[in-house]
Amino acid sequence: MIAELVPLDRPRENYLSYFGPLSLLLLLTAWVTGLIAGFAMMQWGLQDRLNVLDRAAPFSTYLYLSGTTFFTLGLGDVIPLGRLGKELVVIEAGLGFAFLGGVVTYLPTIYQAFSRREVGISLLDARAGSPPSAGELLRRNGNDMSGLEQLLGRWEGWSAELLESHISYPFLVYFHSQHVNQSWLGALIAILDASALVIAGIDGGPTRQAKLTFAMARHAVVELTQNFILSPPAPVRDRLPSSSFAVLRKMLAEADVSMRAGTATEQKLSELRAMYEPFVQALGKYLLIPMPPWFRISETPDSWQSSNWQALIPTLATESGAIPESRVLVTESITAKTYDASC
Repeated sequence: MIAELVPLDRPRENYLSYFGPLSLLLLLTAWVTGLIAGFAMMQWGLQDRLNVLDRAAPFSTYLYLSGTTFFTLGLGDVIPLGRLGKELVVIEAGLGFAFLGGVVTYLPTIYQAFSRREVGISLLDARAGSPPSAGELLRRNGNDMSGLEQLLGRWEGWSAELLESHISYPFLVYFHSQHVNQSWLGALIAILDASALVIAGIDGGPTRQAKLTFAMARHAVVELTQNFILSPPAPVRDRLPSSSFAVLRKMLAEADVSMRAGTATEQKLSELRAMYEPFVQALGKYLLIPMPPWFRISETPDSWQSSNWQALIPTLATESGAIPESRVLVTESITAKTYDASC
């Protein structure tokens, strides 16, 4: 694939951002070309006499007849004289009207599905960081477990809508988000990770809602993987080894989010991860979308805090609490190790 030769991050993201819209335009073009060529072949096969020639016309003339008929131009300069040829003209003209009406309703539906998907991803930015991660989502939520329950409830609905829209319109998976550090797959993985953490052993967490969200989100990734006939990739490095899990536990404890002690929590989390990670790894490899980390690996500002033309406003960053200056998540060595594992 050509995209694999493009450098990582912004250049590759910019390159891939054109693929989704272009694939839709090429699909519509292929449909139109196939229909016009198909009707031209049928007219040519009938060898009906045309009003412009007394003998059999070349295929290019029938192709012109088919094109003007399909787009309902009504020029009338080339028409068939036989009964079957005239019937084909009527059928093709009706199909051209139907195709135009279908496109008029089809494109807004695609845009609305894409827009609703991106709204959820944008709302996750201030709640889980850029890129989003389960650890940052739980850390920023703190002890507000009722708020976490509501958030997971909304993402249960988001996952269900994602499943239905992306199964009905598969090329939506190729439509990338407008920010380099955001993606629909990365957001879905972050929600799966957070739900798995709550189920595995967050004290006082909304376990029931986490189970419902986990089930819906996993259903989405499994169906999408099967829809594209993908198989899990070769074994990859663990996204959350024991050393990183210890860092995650400590980070959450500093934010007053306690996890149950003992190895049972890590074992339960490992079992839950095995239910979805092979599928998200397959989707990530197919779509060239990197896997998000389990927790923040650097003090990178959120998307809302920076732009290409305006420097980060320190006052807003401090007041938001998104980047506490007094806290260091991980040491440099563990950060590098975790980053390698997450890739």
